[in-house]
Amino acid sequence: MSSKTNSFRTPLSRARGLGAAHHGVSHFIAERVSGLALVPLLLWGVFAAIRLAGADFDTVVVWVALPMNAVLLSLLFIALLVHLKNAIQVVIEDYVEAFAPKAALIIGNLFLCMLAGVAGIVSILKIAFTGAL
Repeated sequence: MSSKTNSFRTPLSRARGLGAAHHGVSHFIAERVSGLALVPLLLWGVFAAIRLAGADFDTVVVWVALPMNAVLLSLLFIALLVHLKNAIQVVIEDYVEAFAPKAALIIGNLFLCMLAGVAGIVSILKIAFTGAL
């Protein structure tokens, strides 16, 4: 079979040699991996939240200061923000047509998620290393 009979591309597209930018696959994989990572982390997070629901402030600080809890809480936070960033970016790319607003929203989404990530991780580390806010 020749490529001409199997191709879904237009003759002009074949002549120009233009095709997909091939950046969508990495974005698709990042969304799926972050979603997959969120399954056990969210189960752990919900279980921990239920256990700590009636606890006082000092008990929660001691719990967060435990190394395993600090690591899992940080991983949960990072996975949530990576997944959120990718999901919001897909919505922006799909529904915002003009280049300038689309670029501004994508950059704003990235910076907002990075800011939340830094603030959250610094807070978790501060509690983990000092045992207090």
